Amino acid sequence: MSPRQQLLAGRLPRRLAQLLAGLTLYGVSMAMMIRAQLGLDPWDVFHYGVATHLPLSFGTVTIVVGVLVLLMWIPLRQMPGFGTVANVFIIGIATDIALSMLSAPAVLWQRGVLLAAGIGLNGLAGAMYIGSQLGPGPRDGLMTALVRRTGRSVGLVRTTLELTVLAVGWLMGGVVGIGTVAYAVAIGPIVHVLLPRLTVRLELVLPPAPTGNLTGCVEDLPRCRKTPSGEPWNPTSLEPGPCHQAPSAAPRSCTAAPDRRPASRSSSAHDGLYHS
Repeated sequence: MSPRQQLLAGRLPRRLAQLLAGLTLYGVSMAMMIRAQLGLDPWDVFHYGVATHLPLSFGTVTIVVGVLVLLMWIPLRQMPGFGTVANVFIIGIATDIALSMLSAPAVLWQRGVLLAAGIGLNGLAGAMYIGSQLGPGPRDGLMTALVRRTGRSVGLVRTTLELTVLAVGWLMGGVVGIGTVAYAVAIGPIVHVLLPRLTVRLELVLPPAPTGNLTGCVEDLPRCRKTPSGEPWNPTSLEPGPCHQAPSAAPRSCTAAPDRRPASRSSSAHDGLYHS
């Protein structure tokens, strides 16, 4: 969906509340993993490494990097949504606030518990803001744009990006450890389980459907249009169904005026998943 379609797709108050809650919890989860001191996810290794060389807080570095990544969308012709811009700022602010309230546990097992809780909360928060369907995060938007422009697989592009930022961040002093491995192993399955339960179903606007007496004007019907899920769309019933295929010589004597009211169809984040 385009940014405008995301905002017009219905249930906006619910989706905005879920987006803001998810982004806030995402920042809290990042602070928990930082305080655990057992290793961070690849992008946060990079953020941490940059923060050690600049007079900026971790959250501020996260925001600055997010803005720079967002600027990289321009030559790739990727359009940010409302959730994309909110992601840049809210996560960084929430992380700094949470870091000011949390301290590093002195005992190893407590740090392990904090790490595990941080990874679990991160998965929940990610599923919440992805499920709001208001736009991908800047880093995953960069990944999907590169996939589209290069034709390479998602796995290859994502792995290349994350290994690059991980290596650069580690060389600058970022924290790499068992938490880095645990995050890589656990985050996918957690989001996979939670996302279907937290995805807000939308109403997508479909092309207008002709109504009235359609006898003699079969050629004027839309030709084999597809619904967002890829199913053929039957414009007379407004439900997925066989395409109306007509010979080129079909008469065009229909006098019924088409009804220009938009039809709607339920959609979910499974038609296009985003991530932070």
